[in-house]
Amino acid sequence: PGYTPRSATVPPASAAAVQKGSIHLNTASAEELEAIPGIGPTLAARIIDYRNQYGFFTSLEELGEVEGIGDKKLATIKEWVTLDQ
Repeated sequence: PGYTPRSATVPPASAAAVQKGSIHLNTASAEELEAIPGIGPTLAARIIDYRNQYGFFTSLEELGEVEGIGDKKLATIKEWVTLDQ
């Protein structure tokens, strides 16, 4: 009675498990990027493709150069990512 399977107590990787400002933009995996609200698999892939093509991001505003990231989405994403190591 009252037994809860261990797997039921482990939260899924989601925005709830990620702190704002904790995802390093230049090293984040697609899965880490997808934990940011508003970023799905396609946009995460575009961010990584941009990073691979042009090198590390030097400012958070540079995210606006990625296809599919407008001003509104950029404002949201900037709360979750950092360039600091």
